Order: sequence, then structure tokens, then C-alpha cells
Amino acid sequence: MRILILNLDYPGFLSSLYSQHPGLERASYAEQLKVRVESLFNVGDFYSRNLASLGHEAWDLHINNEILQGTWARENSEGRVSAPSSGLKSLRDKVREHRSNPLVRAIKPLLQPFASKLNGKQTLLTILAAQIRHYRPDIILNQSVQWVPDGFLSDFRPSVKLIVGQIASPLSPDKKLIDYDLMVSSLPNFVNRFRSQGLSAELVRLAFEDTILETLPRSSPSVDVSFVGTLSADHENRRALLETVGKSLNLGIWGRMDSAWAPDSPVRRYHRGDAWGKEMYSILQRSRITLNYHIDLAENYANNLRLFEATGVGTLLLTDSKSNLHELFEPGKEVAVYRTPEECVELARYYVEHESERDAIARAGQKRTLRDHTYRLRMQELSALLERQLRLQTSGATSISC
Repeated sequence: MRILILNLDYPGFLSSLYSQHPGLERASYAEQLKVRVESLFNVGDFYSRNLASLGHEAWDLHINNEILQGTWARENSEGRVSAPSSGLKSLRDKVREHRSNPLVRAIKPLLQPFASKLNGKQTLLTILAAQIRHYRPDIILNQSVQWVPDGFLSDFRPSVKLIVGQIASPLSPDKKLIDYDLMVSSLPNFVNRFRSQGLSAELVRLAFEDTILETLPRSSPSVDVSFVGTLSADHENRRALLETVGKSLNLGIWGRMDSAWAPDSPVRRYHRGDAWGKEMYSILQRSRITLNYHIDLAENYANNLRLFEATGVGTLLLTDSKSNLHELFEPGKEVAVYRTPEECVELARYYVEHESERDAIARAGQKRTLRDHTYRLRMQELSALLERQLRLQTSGATSISC
């Protein structure tokens, strides 16, 4: 199968990526993509690389990275696509926020000539259309469902045999999902929602990329309790938890904090800045305990990446109780579980003080993740799912769901 994977990156991550690699915006598409992959942010190339190991052709696109996409257009379009020679209004705005950073000051003059030429999202969609025609995929796996307009992907039928959407994040209620033959999600409630709308939908869990362990130098714990994750208006219950924990424990918080958080929020006192990719994994590994709290829309289901990232690097995960958590890990044996902020504080304090018990759970959690929750295994599951759906498409059926 030929599989094209559409990804979306946070503007803050893109700003950090190009700020840390001066001159990268002038590099080739291949070199920029290589640096992006090596950052280990989000799912990296974990889908495409593991699908390729199964014999498929698979490519990653980062469809809102205006520098990267503009570079592809200049190298491949032969004049048919107008590239946004750009680096970007969105990155320019981020550069302004971090102008005191010497690396940012160094690249700022390089970004200014390009920013005014940005043609916006429509140009990025034009480039995406050219890439779909260029790669000629059998399957499009869109992990940017909210970003891609309704109807856009349908324009590429019948050359694309199967269009799959993947999402476990906020989705506008007016999103039509008319393009998709199959929706997949790591959240059971999303799968149920899609099926209730008459869509074919299946559960595909997230995972850990075990090759990351080869790139992480082992270091001794230096952080008692960490939290790494997004702090936005979609995480109101998370705010309450962190405020409670921070009053009682030595807590360090890393992650994207948006303007929805009040300037006087106590959480800001514990906030140590963003942490993307490799830095995030390093923080997790240096933590005696790391906290997890699901986004509010997850309801009573465990699903997020932190479950697997934290256990994968061998750190004790203290996570919120969910009805399906036992399907992933054995509570109390492979992960520690809390039900209230007060219980979270109590357990965190206990495990900080009891090293042997903490390490036993952390080792068991890592063993479980490396056995059952790697991207190599997930892509085997996804590959079988896609192959079955393709057969059904060919036979004229519409769903593999019960």
C-alpha cells in the first residue's frame, strides 16, 4: 500500500525548531524533514517508518509548516504551484514573543523578507493538493482532520482508494467528515460518536516508539514530580489538579500554556517553559514521578500519549483513573492511579519517599509498554485494518464495524 500521512505541528514547536537550527529555513526539503523527524516531537515518523518496515510505502507531510511546504513546492512544482517563499507570519509572531533569545535574534532578519509574501492557508492547501498528485497514494491518513476543509480530500477520488481520518482532540460540531471512508481514534467515546453518525469507525490506540531509548542518555532523577503537557481552555480540570499538587509538592510543569490561563494563576509559578520532543522525553526520564491528566473531552477513557511516553522511558506514571485503564496497564502494579487531587498528592508524596516501590512499578510499566504498546505493534494493527477496509471498498461494502 502507498500511504500518505498528513500531520499538523504546533506553531510554538515550529518556532522553537527553526530558532534552534539557524539556516534551516534555507535547507532542502529533505534536510528540513530530517531535522523535524530527529526532533522526536509528537509522533515523529513513527507511523511512516514502521509502516515501511511492513513493506508499505509511506510518507509524512507536515501540512501547516509553511517553510517546509514552501520548500517542497519550489523543489517539485516546476512552476505549477506558487510557493509561499515564506517562513511565516505565524512563526514571525512567535519570534516576536521570544526576541530576547539570541538564536531568535539571529534568524529574525532572515524571516522578515519572507513573512510579507505569505499567501495563507489557501496556498498551503494548493501545495498539499500538488503533493497528493505527486505521491499518488492508495490511502490518505489525515491526522489533521480539523485543519483540512470539508470536501477537500474528496476531490482526489477515484485515484485515492481510501481516505482515513484520525482524531482524539477537539473537533468542531459543524465538521462534516464527508471525505472519510473510515474514522479512527484512540478514544472509545469518539469511535462511538462517529458510529452513531453512520460513519465507519475503529479504535486505534497510541503507543511508544522504543527506538527513542537508543537516543536518550540515561541520567539520574533530578525532578521529584513533573507534569509535561498542554495547558489550555480544554484542560480546566487539569488546572485544578496542578494547583492542588503544586501547593504540597516540589512540582515542575513544562508545556504550552495559552492565554486562557489567567496571569495570576498559581500554575504559572510552577511553569518552566515549553518542552518539545527530545527535551520532553529527557524531562520524563529525569523525573521520579510524572503526572498525567487527560483532556476533559476524553471523559472516562484513558488514551493519551503520555501513558506510553512516560512508561516507555521507565518513569513512574501517576495517572487519573479511567474505566478502561486496566486494558492498557495494571493499576497499582504497572502505573499508579489517583481519583482525586488529594489522592494524587498523597500517592506522589509516598512514591517520592519510597524509592524501591516506585522503581518496581516504573520497571513493570516500562516492560508492559515495550511488550504491548510500541508503534511497531500498532502499525501492524493499523496495516491489517487498512487492508481489510480496502478489500471492503473494492467489494462495495462500507464498514468493518459491528
